[in-house]
Amino acid sequence: MPDVGILIVDDDIASQRALKNVLDSEGWRVRIVPLVSHALNELATGSWNLAIVNVNLADVRGPLFAILKELAEAEPAFPSIEGQPQPTRIRPLFLIPNDRSKDLQPILEREGLPYSLKPYHLNDFLEKVSDLLVEAGAIAEPIRAIGGFNAGRKKRRSAKSARDGRRNTMFASREDYQMTDEEMVEYEREEEENRKKREKELADLKDRGGRS
Repeated sequence: MPDVGILIVDDDIASQRALKNVLDSEGWRVRIVPLVSHALNELATGSWNLAIVNVNLADVRGPLFAILKELAEAEPAFPSIEGQPQPTRIRPLFLIPNDRSKDLQPILEREGLPYSLKPYHLNDFLEKVSDLLVEAGAIAEPIRAIGGFNAGRKKRRSAKSARDGRRNTMFASREDYQMTDEEMVEYEREEEENRKKREKELADLKDRGGRS
């Protein structure tokens, strides 16, 4: 598996946790930084293929936004070799909170910079991330079937949630489901517990087989 590095620049703890859980599950190397100064230091290392940035932190008139725009427009340093992905540049993905979309969406579209509006659908988000990683030269092909996220990681909204019209989640509804940041963290915790349980059961079976 190629070493894929994703830098998250966000100061919202729930958003940090949800993003890291989702991206970790794909086997990618993820680091979170909550400050612009830290983000600038990390970008200078050249260790990252993708920077997912809360646009509220970046500030379209600030140095972080300017650097990410410059990196996004840079030509690839060298092509892929024999079909193998080669890290060539850093791609940005800006996260726009719904209450800022009217002001910020036109700016990012005018600059030709990729963005996602919050809330958004999990599978669509991961597809966008994978497309950007292909552009960065970090992976060879875009992901179109995201592991268990296509079916196993969908939670139906309760009738109460539907009546309340709850829309402040990180991952929005599509086909009548959505997952909040907290639900995503809980789901990942349950998945990890189930994985450990399956590994223990398998080890017990092998141990019994060895004694028979």
